[in-house]
Amino acid sequence: MSWRHRIHQALDSALNIEIEDERYLGDTVQHRAAAVLIPITDRAEPGVILTQRPTWLRSHAGQVAFPGGKVDDTDESSIFAALREAEEELNIPPARVEVIGVADTYYSGSGYSIAPVVGIIPPDLELQPNPQEVEDWFEVPLAFLLDPANSIKKETNWNGQQRSYYDMQWGERRIWGVTAGIIANLVRRLA
Repeated sequence: MSWRHRIHQALDSALNIEIEDERYLGDTVQHRAAAVLIPITDRAEPGVILTQRPTWLRSHAGQVAFPGGKVDDTDESSIFAALREAEEELNIPPARVEVIGVADTYYSGSGYSIAPVVGIIPPDLELQPNPQEVEDWFEVPLAFLLDPANSIKKETNWNGQQRSYYDMQWGERRIWGVTAGIIANLVRRLA
């Protein structure tokens, strides 16, 4: 079975898995809708495009993230929002993304309900980071991200509460928090 078909099957909403997120940190009713694109490059050995946020940003400064952001009132859907944000952040044309599904909603401790939209992009796209939102971008092998051995579950005290999170190290890049949590849920779907 191809990696593309395997991921498509794993995203079937009838497949019930136990997800982990940060809803234990607060009331999910007040969470603001957001969406991210998990852009997988269409190669024999696919990769996933991730961004490095600028260090001067007000929130999540310097963190590694999927392209994405808040769902605007004018967005038709979370898929539309994820594609819009990916175009704004990395100049990924929405028409060049083959959406294969939406993974489990991730409730963040910072107050967002995030829809992870999984899409396949051509491997030769000329990505152009928007310096207002993205300091840099890089591609991580999909096989690395989907290998549970590359993810460590950690705990810390945050705002007076014990918080657990996933942490991955890929070269000089640290992938952790919400981004690593979304990846961990996808790994569980593929198990």
